[in-house]
Amino acid sequence: MTLKQPYKLTAAAGTAIVIANMVGTGAFTSLGFQLKDLQSPLAILSLWILGGLLALAGAFSYAEVGTSIKKSGGEYAFLSEIYHPLVGYLSGWISLTVGFAAPIALSAIAFSRYFPVTGIDTKWIAIVMIAGITFLHTLTLRTSSRLQVITTLFKIAVMAALILPGLIMKGHAAVEFSPDAAYYRDLQSGAFAIALVYVSYSYSGWNAAAYISEEFRNPRKALPLALIGGTLIVTLLYTLLQFVFLKHTPVAALAGQLEVGAIATKNMFGATAAQCFGLAISLLLVSGISAMVWVGPRVTSGMAAQHRLWQYFRPDASGIPRRALWLQFAISLLLILTGTFEQIMVYCGVLLTLSTMMVVGAVFILRLKKQSETAGTYRSPLFPLFQVLYLLLCAWMICYTINNHPLETLTGLGSLLAGIITYGISKALEPAKHNKRAPEL
Repeated sequence: MTLKQPYKLTAAAGTAIVIANMVGTGAFTSLGFQLKDLQSPLAILSLWILGGLLALAGAFSYAEVGTSIKKSGGEYAFLSEIYHPLVGYLSGWISLTVGFAAPIALSAIAFSRYFPVTGIDTKWIAIVMIAGITFLHTLTLRTSSRLQVITTLFKIAVMAALILPGLIMKGHAAVEFSPDAAYYRDLQSGAFAIALVYVSYSYSGWNAAAYISEEFRNPRKALPLALIGGTLIVTLLYTLLQFVFLKHTPVAALAGQLEVGAIATKNMFGATAAQCFGLAISLLLVSGISAMVWVGPRVTSGMAAQHRLWQYFRPDASGIPRRALWLQFAISLLLILTGTFEQIMVYCGVLLTLSTMMVVGAVFILRLKKQSETAGTYRSPLFPLFQVLYLLLCAWMICYTINNHPLETLTGLGSLLAGIITYGISKALEPAKHNKRAPEL
């Protein structure tokens, strides 16, 4: 009698997780705000390509670090191994408390507002949505994988349904994509640099597969394919989507507008199609919520395996962190009911960016130790070009955020202090290690 092997993820499932985490409402809403200060359509496309390049630089680095460390948990596992357990713990603390729960809550609220149901408080629609998805992810890993692949394929299909006709159809006569004086002026402006900050947020999630690397059939091959392949697909989709929006709608009609997708869809297909667009966006969000619900508890379970304070949230015999899943749901529920998560996202953004910077910087440490030269380790191309690019751009964005949001930054530092306290408590709960004395002769 042979034992049944546990189900493992394919590279396709990992790619679906990355795409689902990355693609959100930002691709359908942020263009209008960029056009308030940038007038050149070509400059806007350059902005989205640069944002994709930044995400790709991070994906290259995470692929090298992830195939060297070979542990699930993302930044928590990597930083604990390369720097110090406290550094990894603080990264995990941020992920556990708000890093995933807050964006889940935000996306669920957005879903509830787009979903065509009246007479019900949108908060309860959001809560039921998160609870239902959480329950599905507590069943089996196969169920989680299938749910993610199906919802992500739907997301890509909706975007393709906008992009492909948009590329073929004749565009608006007033729109031009040319490197004119306005283009070069926009590239050198402060508005372009500021817009890059928000575009980079739209690309966040490119590192999602690193949180579940141990659940792949072949992490050495699957992790780089998921991280890099998913990022490249999203970069292509994002750039083409913005191109279609700009091609069919004058800049003046989009500038300052939130519903740029609906405006462009109306110009392309008519008013009826535009009305259906809100429902499509709500369904698109299901995939992103599912991916974050799936990935987030893997950080908590990773902490539970090494820290006594969190051991209650270890995965069960099936390998699924069911208690950690429901803990994440409880935090998301609290954020939805209190309505405080938007400010939390501002301050935790700086801390999460610092965590990713330290992982990217770890590539230099691995190269010095020659740890990344071992068999089965992915090697980032053109080292250290992508790493230097990522670190410089992220440092600039952090400085900008600190300058414009000092209160939220101080709050973030306060949350780190709370994390240090819980780390100390966890260490205090560990059983004392007594040195064995040698027997006397």
